[in-house]
Amino acid sequence: MDILSRKDQVNTKEDNKDVQLLKDKMWTRKTTARITMLGRKVIPEEGDILKRIRKNNMREKKVTQTLEKNDGLTWEEDGVAYMEGRAYVPNNKELREEILRGHHDPVDVGHPGQLRMMELLKRNYWWPGLKEDVKKYVQGCFKCQQNKVQYQKKAEELHPLEIPQGPWQEISINIIGPLPKSNRMDVIVVIVD
Repeated sequence: MDILSRKDQVNTKEDNKDVQLLKDKMWTRKTTARITMLGRKVIPEEGDILKRIRKNNMREKKVTQTLEKNDGLTWEEDGVAYMEGRAYVPNNKELREEILRGHHDPVDVGHPGQLRMMELLKRNYWWPGLKEDVKKYVQGCFKCQQNKVQYQKKAEELHPLEIPQGPWQEISINIIGPLPKSNRMDVIVVIVD
């Protein structure tokens, strides 16, 4: 028996046949790179991002110094520098922007906040200032700001003052100061009728 309609014979087998709420194209997104760790060896799958990283040979001083230490946590392979198993992204604004966009804007990622986006990026990529770039990107996202939950208490309605019946029945005085001296004066008195 169906609880809502109270019918004895309800056929639910064919109820949602051939109904698709979210289309397949919403779930497909271009794979940029998949990095599989096998011990210390990294096997990159050819992706557009890794190709662009290889083309850009410029490295920041901090990265070059860390690679020279040869501490086992950083290494270079096939033109890509790896820092603790994550691919170093050179200082290329367009490349970094594309990586940020790919880990924030797609439907299946769902506009994550700063912490979740950092977690997604840190799985495969690293660059100096990554945290600040993520913060700026999320704060600049229109959809995130539009859907952001406001925790502040809503402002109460304004209660305007009653209009007085005649002049000088109600006055307000504001004293502004101390200010730098001008003609031996250091305050401003504002009287409103």
